[in-house]
Amino acid sequence: MAVLHQKSVLDMIKEFRRNWHTLCDSERTTVCGADSMLLALQLSMAENNKQHSGEFTVSLSDVLLTWKHLLHEKLNLPIENVEVIDHYEDIRKTYDNFLKNTNMLDLIDVYKKCSVLTSNCEKNANISPSQLRDFLCGRQSAVDDETDLYVPTSPMTKHSQDNEKVKLLAKKIIYSYLNLLVNSKNDLALAHILNVPDRGLGREAFTDLKHAAREKQMSIFLVATSFIRTMELGGKGYAPSPSDPLRTHVKGLSNFINFIDKLDEILGETSNPSIAGGRILSVIKMQLIKGQNSRDPFNKAVEEVAQDLDLRIKNISSSQQGDIAVSTTDISPARPKSNAINHGTAYCGRDTVKILLALLDEEAASAPTKNKAELLYDDENTIHHNGTSILTLFRSPIQVNNSLVKPLRERIHKSMEEKEIKMKQTLIRSQFSCTYKDDCLISRNTWNNVNSASKPLCTRHMENDLFEGVNSSVGRPTIGTSSGNVHLDRSKNEKVERKSSSQTGNKISKRKQVDLDDENILCDNGSEPPQHKNVKIPKTSNDLQNKLVGRPARVAKSNKCTAKDKLIAGQTKLTQFFRL
Repeated sequence: MAVLHQKSVLDMIKEFRRNWHTLCDSERTTVCGADSMLLALQLSMAENNKQHSGEFTVSLSDVLLTWKHLLHEKLNLPIENVEVIDHYEDIRKTYDNFLKNTNMLDLIDVYKKCSVLTSNCEKNANISPSQLRDFLCGRQSAVDDETDLYVPTSPMTKHSQDNEKVKLLAKKIIYSYLNLLVNSKNDLALAHILNVPDRGLGREAFTDLKHAAREKQMSIFLVATSFIRTMELGGKGYAPSPSDPLRTHVKGLSNFINFIDKLDEILGETSNPSIAGGRILSVIKMQLIKGQNSRDPFNKAVEEVAQDLDLRIKNISSSQQGDIAVSTTDISPARPKSNAINHGTAYCGRDTVKILLALLDEEAASAPTKNKAELLYDDENTIHHNGTSILTLFRSPIQVNNSLVKPLRERIHKSMEEKEIKMKQTLIRSQFSCTYKDDCLISRNTWNNVNSASKPLCTRHMENDLFEGVNSSVGRPTIGTSSGNVHLDRSKNEKVERKSSSQTGNKISKRKQVDLDDENILCDNGSEPPQHKNVKIPKTSNDLQNKLVGRPARVAKSNKCTAKDKLIAGQTKLTQFFRL
């Protein structure tokens, strides 16, 4: 269905292209259509809301009201019945800066620049401000409306609607690739194709690129290109810092930049514009359908769109060659190629760029989308390629505020350092840590003090009483002693033996059993049980007396046991840890 004054808008754009050297600074300046104008306005309003309220978002009603006010204000039309939006001046300034940084001109700017050429405008008054407003608003022609009353429209099934959406998505992606190939500053086109097909460059990667572009005041594509060139060709002195967030997206960015370089090579090496355009479309098509099912609706849509665009490129190329032949009939031929300096490298690919610009101008003059909500807020019609809307891509995952919270990277680094310090402080060495120097500094006196301090109070009292009994019994060679002393000494000896057996282990218990067997051999004369017990008492007293004089056999055995009980110097910390 035709839209009002669509042909007049296309003629205006062609007039702009013929006089680009006097109307703009760059030949590769692209024209922003109605849909792209609305997307740019949405991003500008969201950025303005973020500065005032802290949230990068905007409602659909506010976007439509501001869109209506923008059209009337830029075209100098009366704005009596148009509501004024808050902070409109800031929004307008952000909108103009966005178009300037992306090397784009909207249709209203193109109209204003064409109106500067007074002579051409007098001869060819292509379109008026009100007609351009009607075109941007999407109003249809009255003839079509009358015919539509008599021609019944066939209802579209859900399957046909989905196929139409997929075809529009494939068309948008291929046009975005061509747009970025011609105008590398177009961030809006890059946002559509950065992760199509899937390269692992989602919202986080786009946000990192956007922040880096703002810091360096460059386009997003130029930031990505310079980063990949530095990683591939730069040395140690030119390599990016290890903390650069773009390092996590090296693989995806390298894949994307290498693919664009491949398209640039085709553009510069092929002299025939129609052949170069066909090869570029073929490479883009193969990249999009690579690894996909041949029955996928998206693959079929990509093939149809690529075939249609190839045919349109050939038609544009033939029409341009015909216009050149007609316009140069009465003009002397140009200088031969041999007289031109570096002609092949300086102008190779320029004709192809002109044809691609003509193709993009036709797309900019196409009818605007009717469903504005689907255009602005639908996540790329998530039938294919889990894409996100442009507003979601440009929204930073981390909201910027004036709080004193440090960045996430610094907080993670600080927590890792604290964990390392804590692990060093609580480090427990193994039983083989005797090889460390700091453990050798522990003296035997310290270990003995620890052992003495760790003994129970009852054991120390028993040992003191035992030594007192030994001192009192020194000098008694006879076996006959008082029964009370015998029973007391025997009970004390039994308690001491229980404690020593529980501390020393199985070996000492075996040795005690051997000592008891020896005592049974000495008293095998058939004495009574009390006499057998009395025999053991002087043996213990004699051993203790020998201990005071010259270290007899039993004291030597006990010393050997205690020597074996001593831990090596490296086990000090481990034992103290388990004791605590």
